[in-house]
Amino acid sequence: MLTKPRWLLHLEGASILWLASYFYYSRHFSGWLFALLFLAPDLFMLGYVKNVRWGSVAYNFAHTLTLPVVLLALAFLLPAYQCFPYALIAHIGFDRMLGYGLKYPTFFKDTHLQHV
Repeated sequence: MLTKPRWLLHLEGASILWLASYFYYSRHFSGWLFALLFLAPDLFMLGYVKNVRWGSVAYNFAHTLTLPVVLLALAFLLPAYQCFPYALIAHIGFDRMLGYGLKYPTFFKDTHLQHV
């Protein structure tokens, strides 16, 4: 298994999904907010309506761990505890667990996981 990067990336996604969900619910954040925000990153696929380049940029912006990490840093450093529930939405881990990756500007199904 350790010689198959694709499986490791799926396991990594599942770990992110589990940890984010665990911390979200352990803090007793709202279940309806979780449900509402869980699919919100997929709204960035609407960039594909314009063209593939815009779509990949918008999709990748919403599907990297950069924004959640920044929100967690703000929550701890400011402190801005209202950022916690937004940082812990587990959508990115769910996508990686299922094998969906960041998009190349060629076509929608061309992802970084296919090049591993």
